[in-house]
Amino acid sequence: MNTTRRTVLKGATASGALAALIGAGALRPTHVLAAEWNKAAFEAKDTAGALKGIGAGTPVESKDLILKVPDIAENGAVVPVDVISNIPKTTSIAILVEKNPQPLCSEFDFANGAMAEVSARIKMGQTSLVKAVAKADGKFYVAQKEVKVTVGGCGG
Repeated sequence: MNTTRRTVLKGATASGALAALIGAGALRPTHVLAAEWNKAAFEAKDTAGALKGIGAGTPVESKDLILKVPDIAENGAVVPVDVISNIPKTTSIAILVEKNPQPLCSEFDFANGAMAEVSARIKMGQTSLVKAVAKADGKFYVAQKEVKVTVGGCGG
């Protein structure tokens, strides 16, 4: 059998089925099935506003919250960040960069006893303090470290 014909028939069948599902209302491409995002925290212009947005007024330093970032980032556009929380009942971890235009880089939620570990690549415009904030059992904990940036990533 002709493989080109078979490929065209498979594609046409799949497209027809997809069109039928969209037409019937079973699939809604405009409807996003994601959690609500914290607009106030992500649009905050300073660290205090971002912390307030995530509900962490004054987090407490903790040695059980491990923040791994390089001492010197050669390129501020891609700075590796690893956060591990050994604090029991950790439900969220947020990463903030103090001197960025919007300090809150990311926020991760954990449920049902998930292992609270995060690995991300963030942008940094200049040398700044990087903070990891963890929420565990209703309390907030912080770990922080200064990262020196040699080439800026946020408009630098």
